[in-house]
Amino acid sequence: MNPADLKYSKEHEWVRIEPESIVTVGITHFAQDSLGDVVFVELPEVGSEVKQNEKMGEIESVKAVSDLFSPVSGKVIELNEALVDTPEMVNDGPFEQGWMLKVVLSDLTQLGALLSAANYESFLESDAV
Repeated sequence: MNPADLKYSKEHEWVRIEPESIVTVGITHFAQDSLGDVVFVELPEVGSEVKQNEKMGEIESVKAVSDLFSPVSGKVIELNEALVDTPEMVNDGPFEQGWMLKVVLSDLTQLGALLSAANYESFLESDAV
């Protein structure tokens, strides 16, 4: 269910490592499933800095409003603008068209703090969720 080529945070965000210290960030299938139908996504502005494990935005569903936490630190270089008009893309494909933003990493070593797909699955199965 969770792609093996991604890294995961315990806050249920994923990171896809791209060339040139860039990562794509989104939320996991577990997160979108827990939220229910997503109706609004608020993301940081292009050019802003995000910090690992700190709030970077909000996601609103028919059930609740939840904070989004950045799994890495760096500069936001691109947003998935399509989410403004069609936030439900997060539900339809959280690992594909439902990605949220792209970040140039300020510290590559932070990737080591993230979980592999297998470790994330174990985390989900534990009582820590």
